[in-house]
Amino acid sequence: MSHGPPVAIVHRGFFLGEEKKVRTLVLIDGFNVYHALDAIPEFHKYKWLNYEKLASVFVQSQDTIAKVTYFTAYAYWNEAKEQRHRTLVKALRLNNIEIVFGKFKIKDRKCPLCKRKYQTYEEKMTDVNIAIYLFRAAVQNRFEKAILITGDTDLVPAITTIKEVFPNKLIGVVIPIGRKAKELHKVADFHRKMRPVHLASCRFPETIN
Repeated sequence: MSHGPPVAIVHRGFFLGEEKKVRTLVLIDGFNVYHALDAIPEFHKYKWLNYEKLASVFVQSQDTIAKVTYFTAYAYWNEAKEQRHRTLVKALRLNNIEIVFGKFKIKDRKCPLCKRKYQTYEEKMTDVNIAIYLFRAAVQNRFEKAILITGDTDLVPAITTIKEVFPNKLIGVVIPIGRKAKELHKVADFHRKMRPVHLASCRFPETIN
């Protein structure tokens, strides 16, 4: 009895006996997380946060992290804050995290009590940068799953559009501690809540070589 060449058995696009790793992007809205931590005094100690470790907390064991990208902007008008921020960015880069910068814009506001006008700073471009980055990565087929760590509901239209154009790609959200963002829950394929235990295990050491 003759035998032909061995035949590979395929199930749902995967070879049996092999584990298919799902490429996962993790995109972090730096200021959204920062302000969530800043709003709760007991969480100020977690601002020195290793986002590479934090990303790994929310990625399933059968997945592989393709890239962790941190979106932020420097508060250039406050030298002390800017220097601390630059130190954090340097630490993140040492841990292979990609940095995408936005910017702050001066905005005129009016005091509702005294009616006097004053100027403040408003962070711009982060939501747009995240949306463009995610869409470009989808077009280039760089991921099967994306996790956005943000509570910014301005990203709802971007998530909805990308899911319509690329229905086979999964997009989930991790909501920063103390935030709700139910609108993001509704459009995402999955959602998780950031908790103190996640933060406690993901701080940078005091000294980084």
